[in-house]
Amino acid sequence: MHIQEEDTLLFIGDSITDAGRDRTDPASLGSGYVHEIARTLRGRTGTGAGPAVINKGLNGNRVYDLESRWATDVIDHRPTVVTVKIGINDTWRRYDCGLISPVGEFEACLDRLLADTARTLAARLVVITPFLLPVTPGQEDWYEDLSPRTDAVLRAALANGAQVVRADLTLLRAAEEKGAAELAPDGVHPSPYGHRLIADAWLAAIDSGTSDLRP
Repeated sequence: MHIQEEDTLLFIGDSITDAGRDRTDPASLGSGYVHEIARTLRGRTGTGAGPAVINKGLNGNRVYDLESRWATDVIDHRPTVVTVKIGINDTWRRYDCGLISPVGEFEACLDRLLADTARTLAARLVVITPFLLPVTPGQEDWYEDLSPRTDAVLRAALANGAQVVRADLTLLRAAEEKGAAELAPDGVHPSPYGHRLIADAWLAAIDSGTSDLRP
């Protein structure tokens, strides 16, 4: 997959995608990986232009929240490339308030969103895997829920021909050198450096045209 200037890139997900964007300003991209991707793509044009970029991340979203707003926040914008980053809140809510998101239902919902988007828009699809960098007591236990959920994300991506960005592997490898808190102080929300790593992983995956679907 190669991004063209005439493309419209839409990113949707939870707070990691939101990254503090101004929801009253449609052009706001927040301060996270979406902003970093847009800045890099503009720099490549040499003119400061580049493809249109839309950020529809929303704090606290689980996959079912994405489904409830998919028509207005994705389909209506007619993007040519759609990137989805979701899953950590489906796990987190189990541990902080007992709200269960069964992996089978999660996978079915994500599969519907990807399939409907490909069918309705003929858009190219990109999926960023959820990740966790445990820094607080008990976060290691979250892998019981998150690991099978990540496998579900990979299956849904494969079934729908989506490009995969392995943020989980990228950040875990970096954490071995830098430490988890340097990349995500609370184990979930990336630091500026963590966001840059996600952006670089997205750009590398898109430029190479290959996906890592290993569990």
